[in-house]
Amino acid sequence: MYDELQSNSKSWLFFVKSSFVCALVAMAAGIIFSPAELMVKGYLGVCALFLVSTTITLSKTMRDEHEQSRLVHKISEARTQQLIKEFGEAA
Repeated sequence: MYDELQSNSKSWLFFVKSSFVCALVAMAAGIIFSPAELMVKGYLGVCALFLVSTTITLSKTMRDEHEQSRLVHKISEARTQQLIKEFGEAA
């Protein structure tokens, strides 16, 4: 059953995680080395961190919704199969 849930390869997970780290490093370097005042850099840094945290929250919420709909579908299908089985036995 675990194999059905684990649909991503290890190389894909590595690629996604390393891309995320590269993007964070590039964004941080862009903010740090920009010719702006410290207050502006701080504002950009806080906005960037907020954007990252809300992106993670959004992706987790969308994944949870998808898994919930799969679970509801499986439960509904099991009930339907049980009703068909009971109807077949009664006939």
